[in-house]
Amino acid sequence: MIAIVDYGMGNLFSIYNAMQKVEAAPRIVQQPEELENVDGIVIPGVGAFGKCMERLSRFECALGRALEDGVPMLGICIGLQVLFERSEESPGAKGLGWIRGEVVKLPEGVMIPQMGWNSLTIERQVPILEGINDGDMFYFVHSYYGVPEDRTLIAATTEHGVKVTAAVAKDNLSATQFHPEKSGEKGLLILKNFVRSVRC
Repeated sequence: MIAIVDYGMGNLFSIYNAMQKVEAAPRIVQQPEELENVDGIVIPGVGAFGKCMERLSRFECALGRALEDGVPMLGICIGLQVLFERSEESPGAKGLGWIRGEVVKLPEGVMIPQMGWNSLTIERQVPILEGINDGDMFYFVHSYYGVPEDRTLIAATTEHGVKVTAAVAKDNLSATQFHPEKSGEKGLLILKNFVRSVRC
């Protein structure tokens, strides 16, 4: 069973439906105790970093325990950004801090938010990107992006004025800045890869 965390800031039903398409067993969870004994966890998210962390905070301990227990996790969009320590979008707000570094605003002179399809560059091979190639297109909607201190955690990038972190991976934790559930067959392939990691 794959838990989709409902903390009031996610596009839950599109990811729920996409998970069903890849033959997962998704369940939307609204209480931290529901994260016990799950096989995988998806952290979605839309909106501002600070508000997301305010809503997500009640899940923080349960998510931290699951991470330490090796439960596969997938963050999507803001679900990637909250993995970092902080964000320029919400000064003073603390992220989960599972990835050291910060979230910064896209540079001046480009369309903000980046909204639409953009191509990936694979920086290193990781399980969720199996079958994904340089140039494959994915759907983005964001104004900020994560900059990890350890750049080896970056699995894929995209270009939007600068090289933007598009996916990160660390042990049982993976996350994408783009929306796989809105990215057609290639997006479903990423979700299939995540489900495969859950079942291993």
